[in-house]
Amino acid sequence: MPMDDDRPRPKGDAASLLAKEDLAPYSQDELAERIALLEAEIARVESHRLKAAAHRSAADSLFGKPSS
Repeated sequence: MPMDDDRPRPKGDAASLLAKEDLAPYSQDELAERIALLEAEIARVESHRLKAAAHRSAADSLFGKPSS
């Protein structure tokens, strides 16, 4: 079941867990690989964000922006 946008994110989400991880055990090569994977994930999330923004903009144009 998809989460609603207005629901709070869990405190143990993937980004929070990654930020807490000790990086000391990783080699230079492992760190470079990790950076590449994270950069690819950032690109994927940014692409999804842009698609969602375009979808929202189209809906706002069609139905009008809700008043705050």
